Amino acid sequence: MSSGADLFVVCKQCGSEVSPYITECPYCGNRLRRRAPKLPRAGGPDPVAKPRRMGVGSLLGRTGRASRGRAGASERRRTREYSDRWATSRPYATIALVAIGCASFIAARAEFSVLEHIEIAPEVALSGTTVVLRGGLHGDWWRLLTYPFAYGSGGGAGVYAFVAILATGLFGWLVERRQGPAVVTAVFFGASVLGALAALAAYQLPFVDGANAGALGLIGCWAAPDLRTLRSGAHYEGDLLGAGAFAALLLAVPFARPEASWLAGVVGGAVGLLLGGGLARPSREGI
Repeated sequence: MSSGADLFVVCKQCGSEVSPYITECPYCGNRLRRRAPKLPRAGGPDPVAKPRRMGVGSLLGRTGRASRGRAGASERRRTREYSDRWATSRPYATIALVAIGCASFIAARAEFSVLEHIEIAPEVALSGTTVVLRGGLHGDWWRLLTYPFAYGSGGGAGVYAFVAILATGLFGWLVERRQGPAVVTAVFFGASVLGALAALAAYQLPFVDGANAGALGLIGCWAAPDLRTLRSGAHYEGDLLGAGAFAALLLAVPFARPEASWLAGVVGGAVGLLLGGGLARPSREGI
């Protein structure tokens, strides 16, 4: 219970009992104190209580939490600044990849011989009087860079082209907003080239057409930072379910279209994950 001294004070000049939270007597105007005492907050600590002495362990824990908070804030600020470099610019590299893919598809439908110069497929050759099939690049190294824009014939080729070009445009745009056009170009062609080389090394007569490896590389590059954040248990803003659906569709395409190599797609996706994970670390360090 509160004592009487806590409920009122006595004015020394007129002897009146007045509130302890005023500076002047309302009856005679006598100055009671220089400033009014602080009112305690509801549910807050006692203003007259002595501060608790902190030990070394508490001090280190508090310092660690503060430093982690500052590091997290600076990390989010650096990531936002890194991402905003390309957020307002047009995705020229992605537009170029999509435009070349569409133009190549239309050109191959107008003149089928176009595919013979840009795809990776077995060729018919004469060995004396014997007709044989030979695989590989046939000395045309540029096919490693052109085969992502080649799609076979038949009705299913249009579906394959639509899915691969759509995935390239969507995830290429997302990666370009985050990392820039040079990264999109490097990931697309790097995943495509390494995927084709893996298929050439694994099969005697490889058949590698279309951009499934390049598109899966872009999907992996975009999803890698969110996958790392998901493993740490933190919040992430990306749609990993949508990326997984596109990746599953591209991985299933080779079972319906023989010109799409599943091995090239798997290698391309792995390359994208590796490159995306490596690029995510510099972005958080402000590089």
